[in-house]
Amino acid sequence: MVQALRRFRFDLTIDLTDSKTSRIVTGLVNAKTRVGYSPSERPLRMLERQPANVFAKPYGFDGQHFLYRYLSPLEALGIELRTVIPNLEPLPMETAKALALLGKHHLRPNAFIAVHAGASFEGRRWQPERFAAVIVEIAGETGLDVVLVGGPDEREIAERIVARTAPSVVNLVGDLSLESLLAVLKQARLFLGNESGPMHMAAATGTPVVGLFGLTEPSRWGPVGVPSISLQPPMPCACMAENLCRAPDPSKACCVWGLEVKPVVDAVREVLSRTEMKLEHAI
Repeated sequence: MVQALRRFRFDLTIDLTDSKTSRIVTGLVNAKTRVGYSPSERPLRMLERQPANVFAKPYGFDGQHFLYRYLSPLEALGIELRTVIPNLEPLPMETAKALALLGKHHLRPNAFIAVHAGASFEGRRWQPERFAAVIVEIAGETGLDVVLVGGPDEREIAERIVARTAPSVVNLVGDLSLESLLAVLKQARLFLGNESGPMHMAAATGTPVVGLFGLTEPSRWGPVGVPSISLQPPMPCACMAENLCRAPDPSKACCVWGLEVKPVVDAVREVLSRTEMKLEHAI
């Protein structure tokens, strides 16, 4: 891989990963300009060399959200910040496919809630039965349809939700490519889900978000650029899974399990209410 990269004779490398592996690769590629973070979030080991010769602050442009960490190399290179809000637009062909799929299930654009109950680590996955309780209450109250989305490895979670909800819940978990998922999220009235990639994808398409967080701080990792509410249980929380939790690592702590159903229902209601006038104007 390194040999293939070196053949491109890159002028610039930017190490966003800031890991031991990325530093080794950056050094071996040996571009003329090599941007890295200083100080590193993963300190150098005794015999490890920092290959960067241009240093970015841990968070650039005086921002606190993690987005500003990824933007920081621009500041280090003297590049003006033109936009902060991520924006993803589905390809027209993917939008057409998404609309056809929604039509097949008798779903209308902007009239369904996309729910993602999965996440990369068990501790970031709010309990399926609690998702089901929120779905039953909100769907019954608003008349909005519900679409479950996620990857093939999240089918069991979806099945547990479907077993506790009305048959009208459409389960698309494992059936969408990443491109198709983006197009479906774009058509949703609201996204409800755990801290995850799909949460940020939904926000980047302009869809309002209710995000569920555990130990990870929403002010640093929450959705940006759209009407949203990020929920987190009171901290410090009473540990609910001592056999799983590995605090202080946010990716290995189950604090999200401490979220109750009512605050999530209230948050969904509030975001729907907050965006209702905007939706009516668009129609």
